[in-house]
Amino acid sequence: MAKKLTLSLDQNVIERAKVFAKKNHTSLSALVEKHFRTLVHKNQSELSPIIEELSGVIDLPENYNGNENYTEFLIEKYK
Repeated sequence: MAKKLTLSLDQNVIERAKVFAKKNHTSLSALVEKHFRTLVHKNQSELSPIIEELSGVIDLPENYNGNENYTEFLIEKYK
């Protein structure tokens, strides 16, 4: 459900945003909503259900170093 929101922005920013929206065949409202959705999504550190299921499946030793093991793998591969 769409709801009205009033914003106060610099006039230059508004004009540039209008030009950008027009060039991209969208509205200022759609641009602002997309930006807010992106910000909110970045701040959510929720894992997908599949990742949650897989986490903890493999028990690694405490001193496990993935980079070191990968380096050793590459050295062996390209001998």
